[in-house]
Amino acid sequence: MTWLLYLKAVHVMAVMAWMAGMFYLPRLFVYHVEAGPKAEIAATFGVMEERLLRIIMTPALITVWITGLILVWQQAQYNQGWFHAKFALVIAMSAMHGMMSKWRKDLAAGTNTKDSRFFRIANEVPTVLMAGIVIFVIVKPF
Repeated sequence: MTWLLYLKAVHVMAVMAWMAGMFYLPRLFVYHVEAGPKAEIAATFGVMEERLLRIIMTPALITVWITGLILVWQQAQYNQGWFHAKFALVIAMSAMHGMMSKWRKDLAAGTNTKDSRFFRIANEVPTVLMAGIVIFVIVKPF
């Protein structure tokens, strides 16, 4: 089952890449909003946001889902309570990814209605979700 260990390694690397983006993208949104839509730097933030999502975050998200589903199936963990709780949080994290994608499009189109305080608060959501996911995976409380 050496291949399973490699699959776990790929899964962990993809999680790390995805989470790095999930932590960084809302911070870019804060800087983007504070710069104002007409600022020269706003265009730079737009490019950074789009590339972060397209080149790093979305491929990492897809890899996390594919490797995670294979792992849970191979290890028959799909009927355990801790997995159900973790899975719910991963779905919430994926939804947050989708919302960030929408927010990026709104910023790029100049239709954003959210202020920097909103994005500062949104920046904390992935941290809370990640903490729950890690606790369920490591501790397996039920």
